[in-house]
Amino acid sequence: MQDWWRDTAILSIPIWNWMLMLAATSVMLAALLWARGLLRRRLDRRASDAHASPAFLFLQVVASTNVLALFALSVLVCVKLLELPAGWSIAVARLWFIAAVIQVAAWLNTATGFMLQRYRDRHPTTNLVTLTLIGYALRTVLWTVAGLAILDNLGVNITAFVASLGIGGIAVALAAQVVLGDLFASAAIGLDKPFEVGDFVVVGNVAGTIEYVGLKTTRIRSLGGEQVVCSNTELLKQTIQNYKRMALRRVAFRFVVAYGATEQQVESITQAVRAHIESLELARFDRAHLLQFVERGLEFEVVYYVLSADYNVYMDMQQGINLAIMRAVHGQALEFGRGEMRVHRAGRIDPVADVSAGEVLNNPRDGSQSVSGS
Repeated sequence: MQDWWRDTAILSIPIWNWMLMLAATSVMLAALLWARGLLRRRLDRRASDAHASPAFLFLQVVASTNVLALFALSVLVCVKLLELPAGWSIAVARLWFIAAVIQVAAWLNTATGFMLQRYRDRHPTTNLVTLTLIGYALRTVLWTVAGLAILDNLGVNITAFVASLGIGGIAVALAAQVVLGDLFASAAIGLDKPFEVGDFVVVGNVAGTIEYVGLKTTRIRSLGGEQVVCSNTELLKQTIQNYKRMALRRVAFRFVVAYGATEQQVESITQAVRAHIESLELARFDRAHLLQFVERGLEFEVVYYVLSADYNVYMDMQQGINLAIMRAVHGQALEFGRGEMRVHRAGRIDPVADVSAGEVLNNPRDGSQSVSGS
């Protein structure tokens, strides 16, 4: 029996040596699994108060090590118990390098996922599509570098391979430049945040609410009810007016009072407008002046600020101001300025008539009349 243990060999290694290595591997794997389970339980208990700690993130990454990696570590450590032939040391060293690269890449991959999730928890409004794109890009670069490092360690000439990847990447980029442009534009929208879902924007001749920001397109629900689909690249090329982020709205408007008002009446009108605006809770008065003398009468200009981005609030406020102006003008027994129409007939001008449609002109060639709109 002793001769059998001593003489029987697998790959030139005695069987007793294999049995010793397997026993040591089993013990080490069990110890590593127990340590990982203990670490996970402690992390679960401390998750509420240590989530923001970098040390907690590191321990989470370590605790995410899978069983296959622990088994490979146990085998590589215990294989030193074998009486290996001289040529096997190089192979074992390469296996150590491959295992180390794969495990470090796996840890970095897990850390990337944890950091992106942590960023999303701290910034709930962040575009999920952008975070997904960033995660894919980081993981692609990570595993590409890990694969090239393993190939280089195995003796593969990666210079030509990297050059081929570069040429292939250029070809793919040229073939899909429109799609890639939209993907990068989507990432730019997520990082720069010119608008978010729920914002009311005006882009060119489209006005509506942002419904969805995707990898290639952004969808806007217009005021007419239809959905407008815009390319992300073309969207960023235009000027975007985001009314959701408007802290206040500056309003400037004019009105005309017919000639005949006295100096006291003009001052009374401006004071009435100012008093009404200052009485509004969501308004800030700026100025109200007699601006200039025009053909229709005395032109006033009023400027104020609406302390709300809601368009309905602005319209209700403007309507109330307009009614206050009407009361102020009519209370002074005055009228608003109106347009004039002069009728030219056979070389003479008829008396001025109060109209607002336009000006009737006589054609000296055929005696016909035409209306010129004001």
